Amino acid sequence: MKIRSNSVHQRSFASLTFAAIAIVCSTGLAHATGNVARGQTLYKGCADCHSINENAVGPMHKGVVGRKAGSVPGYDYSPDLKSSGIVWTEDNLDKWLAGPQAMVAETKMFFDVPDPQDRADIIAYLKEKAR
Repeated sequence: MKIRSNSVHQRSFASLTFAAIAIVCSTGLAHATGNVARGQTLYKGCADCHSINENAVGPMHKGVVGRKAGSVPGYDYSPDLKSSGIVWTEDNLDKWLAGPQAMVAETKMFFDVPDPQDRADIIAYLKEKAR
């Protein structure tokens, strides 16, 4: 006599595994892993407007990960960004770098980073070096 519960358990396990993968992908945890050294090199392209330690054309990036958007003292943000309520999580930085105007239509930022790996590398650099 065969016990059929084993196949039921296997199907349940497969269903749960698929559900877990779907949840991970939908929550943004499937982002590319960033390379800090490559991110530092890519960040040089941001240096026309940004600095880690000082406000320039754009606000400084020191402490950006986890900071509320529009909150750096001494920088004149657009009213829409200042009132956006955005917190610069890794996911929000990724969305922002992919297309700032998609997040906040009236922003001073006009530059985007279309490549997901480039964004991940820049974010890794900011997370590591801009504490």
